[in-house]
Amino acid sequence: MKSRDLWITMLALTAWGQAGEKPVLVVETLASVTEPSFTEPLDASWSVAHGTWTPEKGELKAVEVPADKHVAVLHHNVALPTAVFECEFLSEGPFAFYIGCDGTNGHIGRAVVNGNGMVIAEDSVKPSHVLAKLERKVKPGDWHSLRVEWRGSEMAARLDGKELTASHPFLEKAKSRSWLAVSGTVLVRRLLVRGAAGQP
Repeated sequence: MKSRDLWITMLALTAWGQAGEKPVLVVETLASVTEPSFTEPLDASWSVAHGTWTPEKGELKAVEVPADKHVAVLHHNVALPTAVFECEFLSEGPFAFYIGCDGTNGHIGRAVVNGNGMVIAEDSVKPSHVLAKLERKVKPGDWHSLRVEWRGSEMAARLDGKELTASHPFLEKAKSRSWLAVSGTVLVRRLLVRGAAGQP
């Protein structure tokens, strides 16, 4: 690596270290897109599709509603071809917590955490095609850290310091929005979304 390129990489890593967790995939510095306080209603870039999503006292409580016959879903209606999501979450009992991205014709990819660990999957088929899997007990009632990234045909995630990376051509499809989803009840705090915005 040339000395100039090394210097640029070191600067990027330093900036990430000051602003959040060490990168898994995306080393360039991305602009902050949203960092909701969860002490007031979510802004207009967010929309609830299913379930209830209630911000209160610095936490976002997501609850799956059985009558919906669908996991709780919260859309972030900003096109982010490259993105990094960072947050902490706590589940109240059995759960699944998703962070994913959509194109204009449906889901593209997702990271999914449950009590047994985490997977990265792409959505060219149903059910989703699992690309990478981490087996790890994720205890309800404890706070856990999660970072999810995507860029081009790649997706990566870190759960409590353990990392997954995956690549698939379908992940390169144009992104029109991203989303959080929950099965069961999950609290989310310290959510930070960074990204390079663009057209889907």
